[in-house]
Amino acid sequence: MPILKAAIIGGGHIADQNHIPALKALPERVELVAICSRDIHKARALADKHDIPLAFDNAAEMFESDNRPDLIINCTANHLHHPFTMQALENNCHVLCEKPPAILAAQAGEMADLAQKNGKVLAYNFQLRQTPEYSLLKRALDNGRLGEVYHIKANFLRRRGIPGWGNFTNKSIQGGGALMDLGVHVLDLALGLLGYSEPDRIIANTYDYIGKAGGKGLMGGWDAEKFEVEDACFAHLSFPDNASITLSTSFALNTKIPKNVNLEVFGTKAGAMLNPFSLYSEVEGELVDMEFPHLEETDIQLKNTIAFLDACDGKPSNICNAAQGAVLQRIVEAIYKSAEK
Repeated sequence: MPILKAAIIGGGHIADQNHIPALKALPERVELVAICSRDIHKARALADKHDIPLAFDNAAEMFESDNRPDLIINCTANHLHHPFTMQALENNCHVLCEKPPAILAAQAGEMADLAQKNGKVLAYNFQLRQTPEYSLLKRALDNGRLGEVYHIKANFLRRRGIPGWGNFTNKSIQGGGALMDLGVHVLDLALGLLGYSEPDRIIANTYDYIGKAGGKGLMGGWDAEKFEVEDACFAHLSFPDNASITLSTSFALNTKIPKNVNLEVFGTKAGAMLNPFSLYSEVEGELVDMEFPHLEETDIQLKNTIAFLDACDGKPSNICNAAQGAVLQRIVEAIYKSAEK
């Protein structure tokens, strides 16, 4: 396979700490040729830091350059995912976009349609798919060890972890709060276990009590007067085959554990806990708990980047694809609409 040329749009922390190191670790598959940011000084500084040859403050100029990219990593703020992904697809680039897919379900649908029309890969950076725990859980499910999964509890909870920096509490830029930033990660995992089907009933509630009140947080302070999003979201999703998901996510919740990222999976033959990974079943008429204490740590961003490149090369891949991203965004929008009612 030829080496693909890559460019990053968005010059923030996620590009610097996650995507650039992953791309740089794969020189036999990809060459990082450019950084594009609205601030040319920021783009140039990041490019110089990582020995990347080109820096732009205009994406159109980047696509017209002699060293034009084959693929784009979209690391922009949520409200810019749609326009920059559409621009990249229109310029015949594959795209790995940060989560969530977009602000609106219609936008995610448009992105998926254009990717299909142009024969390009559009994927989303739900890197928790690449943890050894989730990989083992998927294998256990695929091998029939769990039987039929009928309920999943999906949690991404912070005790008081409202980010006081950036745009995390700005609704017009982010589209939402805890659900958009945190909950989508475990929602993606749960949907993956149910074949990414769509629910036919959703009941949801969102809250902003702690965010609007202000106070002490484990991630610093925040401006309560500028808090525009939900600090907690709870939703119950019911599917046509009678399976269900209970999703709980929070920036701030008066609970004991500082951070809780987990799935509890209930099947007809066995149940499972994602973190730490364990299985619960019956063997020879006796209850049994199975633990897996020797799972090796892995670089989940690197593995997700490899999965994206595999998809670009036409190889099998477990990346979150465009169609799945559109399903997830429709569910997120339905959760918010249910909470509004």
